[in-house]
Amino acid sequence: MSSPIVAPPLAGQVLGKPGDSFIIAEWQDPGGHAETPFFIAPPHLHHNDDEAWYVLEGVLRIRRGEEEVEAREGSAVLVPRGTSHTYWNPGEGRCRYLLIMTPKIYELIQAIHAMTERSRQKLGELFRKYDSELL
Repeated sequence: MSSPIVAPPLAGQVLGKPGDSFIIAEWQDPGGHAETPFFIAPPHLHHNDDEAWYVLEGVLRIRRGEEEVEAREGSAVLVPRGTSHTYWNPGEGRCRYLLIMTPKIYELIQAIHAMTERSRQKLGELFRKYDSELL
């Protein structure tokens, strides 16, 4: 039996690795985009992977399908596989949140951050590679 992994405060770090069942990452957005949504991720969906957020500080707004949910500190939102979604910080202040995802979603995010050309065509190809769809 393996020992549990206990992590120090995540503070921008990740708990889990690609071979695990899920990965938890603590991320933040500085805010300041109250007039119009500044999407942290473009509208998309994952065909076979669920994704969830837990807000540690501030407010996170999540559009899942046709519904918009405002998650405040201590709230969580689940987006089931096959559901279109995007999210943003609607406030003037910082938002800190945990993103709970599958290794496939984590690998997609890492690949997006590594891209040198983020054209819509290249992003679409990358999303398809990870069984997801850019909308």
